[in-house]
Amino acid sequence: MADQAKEVPEEVTRLREALAAFAAMDDDAACTAAVSEVLRQWPDLGSELRQLRELRVNALRNQHNKTWPEIAEIIGDVTPERAQQISKGLSGAQRKKNKRAAEEQPGN
Repeated sequence: MADQAKEVPEEVTRLREALAAFAAMDDDAACTAAVSEVLRQWPDLGSELRQLRELRVNALRNQHNKTWPEIAEIIGDVTPERAQQISKGLSGAQRKKNKRAAEEQPGN
């Protein structure tokens, strides 16, 4: 089964097609402006995607009774521990921040 290519969801394909549409724009100025606008909005878009993933991970866990290993497999390329962190809204940056704070605690 590891040999089989993973099916790409239609929404991912559409996102890639939208990116290709920017590259296909003939007008360099229009392309630059359009890409720049997307990049300005990207932090919010990334945040929305992370929130949606967190919501759906929690639905998998609470409504569909999936285990953390099952959820990690659905996400792909993450450990069950990381899947659990995603369910709590912990990003890589937040995990590093929490780790630094714990290391700075007196007695550590």
